Amino acid sequence: MSLTFNYRHLYYFWVVAKEGGISRAAVRLGIAVQTVSTQVRELERALGCVLLVPAGRGVTLTDAGRAALRQADQIFELGDQLPAAVRDSASAPAVRLAVGISDALPKQAVRHLLEPVMQVANFRLRCDVDEFEDLLADLALHRLDVVLADRTAPPNPNLKLYSHPLGSSPFGWYAPPSLYTAARRDFPRSLAKVPVLLPTKHAAVRARLDQWLERHTLQPQIVGEFEDSTLLKTFGASGMGAFPAAEFMHDDLTSRYNVKRLGDCDGVEEHFFAVAPQKKIMHPLVMRLLATRT
Repeated sequence: MSLTFNYRHLYYFWVVAKEGGISRAAVRLGIAVQTVSTQVRELERALGCVLLVPAGRGVTLTDAGRAALRQADQIFELGDQLPAAVRDSASAPAVRLAVGISDALPKQAVRHLLEPVMQVANFRLRCDVDEFEDLLADLALHRLDVVLADRTAPPNPNLKLYSHPLGSSPFGWYAPPSLYTAARRDFPRSLAKVPVLLPTKHAAVRARLDQWLERHTLQPQIVGEFEDSTLLKTFGASGMGAFPAAEFMHDDLTSRYNVKRLGDCDGVEEHFFAVAPQKKIMHPLVMRLLATRT
């Protein structure tokens, strides 16, 4: 790019393109038409391309002009954000926490697990939802401060990661009103007679649920399997089937989803972990998070 290029030239071009004509741009800018025209020609000379051509009483963009306008839109949009960003940074520096959320973790659990850090002054949270293994890679590359998951990190000599237990929740069985009477009668054997929804094997708790069903010699009619626990509850609440869920969500399940509790899923628990890198100096909010137990 020519050294004669400057952002004033680009700004005048941008206003002309937005207004559709040099005269209208001059009125908006409060300067002479000749000055605007000269500035645009200087930009074209610096870039070595014609950006605008006459069209009726106004101008139209060439292909090069459209490309320049796309870049100018981004530049001046960022420029508009600059004063606020500087003021925010100077007046109240944000305390940032980048959290990876395993896609198998119930999303209702995330807010509960992060409760210990939510009241920090000037707190700014970023949550990335992805597969557990991909999140661990981002954690190792210091793109994340901590990962919340339903399992521990697998042993890996190349990754210095530690899995800290944050607590657990027992499981229970729930059913929509349309299935409740049949499912409640002779529970849990009734689960072999009504449609059932389960999490996929993507979730760590699925293996424990399969063992529970086997222990009770049940062969349910599984009509749906879901990676996302919210989808599982939504379809269950619609009448598709009875389903297991963590008991910490009981109030939400009965009030928001209008389902009823059938009974215990004895011995089955959902476990919650915070996975963090080994560091001599740990992020203070991660330390606060690890100091809690649910």
